[in-house]
Amino acid sequence: MLSVMEETTSGLQYELTGDQKMLQSLARDFAKNEIIPRAEHYDKTGEWPWEIWQKARKAGLVNLNIPEEYGGGGASVLEECIVGEELAYGCSGIQTALMLNQLAVLPMIIAANDDQKARYYPRLTRDGKIMSYCMTEPDAGSDVSGIKTTAVRNGDHYVLNGTKTWITDGPVASYFTVFAKTSPGDGHKGMSCFIVEREWAGVSTGKPLEKLGQHAAQACQVFFENVEVPVENLLGNEGDGFMIGMKVFDKSRPPVAAAATGVARRALDEAVKYAGQRMAFGRFLWQHQGLGFMLSDMKIRAEAAQHLAWKSAWLVDGGKRNTMEAAIAKAFCAEAAMQNAVDAVQVFGGNGYSREYPVEKLMRDAKIYQIYEGTTQIQKNIILRELYHKK
Repeated sequence: MLSVMEETTSGLQYELTGDQKMLQSLARDFAKNEIIPRAEHYDKTGEWPWEIWQKARKAGLVNLNIPEEYGGGGASVLEECIVGEELAYGCSGIQTALMLNQLAVLPMIIAANDDQKARYYPRLTRDGKIMSYCMTEPDAGSDVSGIKTTAVRNGDHYVLNGTKTWITDGPVASYFTVFAKTSPGDGHKGMSCFIVEREWAGVSTGKPLEKLGQHAAQACQVFFENVEVPVENLLGNEGDGFMIGMKVFDKSRPPVAAAATGVARRALDEAVKYAGQRMAFGRFLWQHQGLGFMLSDMKIRAEAAQHLAWKSAWLVDGGKRNTMEAAIAKAFCAEAAMQNAVDAVQVFGGNGYSREYPVEKLMRDAKIYQIYEGTTQIQKNIILRELYHKK
């Protein structure tokens, strides 16, 4: 499948392939028909969107990055971005809930052996189970190497102890990819990654955490108390965990950036529609230069965000290093989503502050993009490091 920016002998071909356009259209229609009409309900109730999940499975819009031979979509990172952007346009909370499997399986895509893939991929694709990604801890968010969860080898198994927090889809997950220290004295070199099953003794989850936004994407604490993890559930080798985690970011940040772009686009569209209907001082709102320029800035941000997200995906799909570009995309798109949502509320005026209009929800949903998958400040640290690394 040609990528959006494949170089050819005739120059730069900057458009989606026919298959990618069909995928985009499928996701866009799904957001319009299945997500937008139910978004308010899930925002108010905080329920996990099981009904929408089942419809998305039938439509082929989940488990996108799992290889086709295991029942997945076999999608590229760019194609994940295309789908994620459209679904997040409908509701970023529902989009996050639906696409979390794709984050959780990244350690497996990177490091799993054939036996591990054969055992667990079909449970997600065939059986419709949910998997969560367990990295963040109460005292270790941005500082990945600072995790305190331990996995001590004892014969044919590891004994896992620790607490993870802000684990998206944790309340409904059947499986977890868990990062733990197998050699705590070795810092980041002592980190490893495991596949853990919810039904094992010692695994438990807390109640869903109350959040500002993205209510449909339930998150919770996950507790591991003397959990016996079979040796065969270690991904890669002992000490590979930090490397796996960093490679995950290179593949996970572009889709997160794309989802933020979806929010930025939705905020723009809502503001443009409202400013084209509402009048003040005898003119439509958009005809007042102050608001008109705000709308123009929103369009600039949304357009630039999409290009940055897709470029970072295109690079990693082509086997090229994208660490800096992924950080740039994540930082810019997160800020674009937040600023566009704030500006949309401003365009709506008092109505924007009301829950009767959609932009209030967009503003609440957008904030998390500046925090998860590495804060904006962490992305800037990465960019700075990469600037000097390249010299």
